[in-house]
Amino acid sequence: MAERLSDIAIQRELGSLQGWSRRGEVITKTFQFRSFLTGIDFVAAIAKAAEAADHHPDIDIRYTKIVCALSTHSAGGITQKDLDMARQIDRVHEKLD
Repeated sequence: MAERLSDIAIQRELGSLQGWSRRGEVITKTFQFRSFLTGIDFVAAIAKAAEAADHHPDIDIRYTKIVCALSTHSAGGITQKDLDMARQIDRVHEKLD
């Protein structure tokens, strides 16, 4: 099982993740797209990456705005798996943007 990270470790990691922020025991980022279908393509690509990593974000779809939230439920907070998935999500976004 993944171990929860300390507050200092989380803040340090978030410093290298543009646009991601901490809300309690979750890290989150909002992505904006030009069209609904581009946002859905983004969600589909995230789903494939999440399935491969066996670590799944919470995803909220609001027309052209997609909110991703990450937390390791089994650890009760933020772990390295969340930060690694955030980086993967950012890479997916870079390819579609």
